[in-house]
Amino acid sequence: MKYIGAHVSSLPLVSTAPRVAHALGADAFSFNLIDAKRWSTPQYDPADVEEFRRLCEEYGYGPDRILPHSAFVINLGSPDSRKLHLSRITFVDELKRCMQLGVKLLNFHPGAHLKLISEEESLSIVADSINYALDRTEGVTAVIENTAGQGSNLGYSFEHLAAIIDRVADKSRVGVCIDTCHASAAGYDFSTPDAYEATWKEFDRVIGFKYLRGMHLNDAMKPTGSRIDRHASIGKGTLGSDFFACLMADRRLDGIPMILETPDPLIWNVEIDWLKAHDKH
Repeated sequence: MKYIGAHVSSLPLVSTAPRVAHALGADAFSFNLIDAKRWSTPQYDPADVEEFRRLCEEYGYGPDRILPHSAFVINLGSPDSRKLHLSRITFVDELKRCMQLGVKLLNFHPGAHLKLISEEESLSIVADSINYALDRTEGVTAVIENTAGQGSNLGYSFEHLAAIIDRVADKSRVGVCIDTCHASAAGYDFSTPDAYEATWKEFDRVIGFKYLRGMHLNDAMKPTGSRIDRHASIGKGTLGSDFFACLMADRRLDGIPMILETPDPLIWNVEIDWLKAHDKH
């Protein structure tokens, strides 16, 4: 069985997130722990934390069904020492917020080299940043998201993700999240059943399914290999409905949160229902 949901609002209170997810009929959800575009956010109200935990228990959102998203300002591979320090302490803060909420996964973009250092050097800095953060927290897995390959962003290849994992000391607390739009934009082909299978075989060879801890389900506005990150609603992009039906029937992908980040929140409930109907468990 797959846990299908969406990236929902956590405003004005973090306990808003499970309420919204439940109203959508979601089995899983994602949300921002802090303001996604700022370095700092006031600490949670303890009563709000308690309400978040209560609602998750009431609605059946166990720790394996919640995949919060890290703030976009964070660059764990930054060549700028000041911004790297800010990124690391903010990432630690987010992991500690997960601990508060009883959440076991934290999804994040690996970072960017900003064309100031090599990809290899920046990947090593990302791994050092993860080690720094994991050493200061406990019980939460750092989940690296693949990227579309725009600009100087890292993580557009399976090899990038594997290189980071290889350098993380505690491999029990690191995993990956595959965004379907990002994978297509980066050049991974899902256009036919054979191509679909070949791409996942490459994923398993380079990274391994044991590290797959979540997915973002997004159709793509641009063609495979475009390096442009533009999400489309399910079945309305270049990946198409057949791809998502195939994804839902793939038993290798069971038991992880699968999160919609498609552009029209008004049809998330429809998309969730469609995806569930194609989950042949």
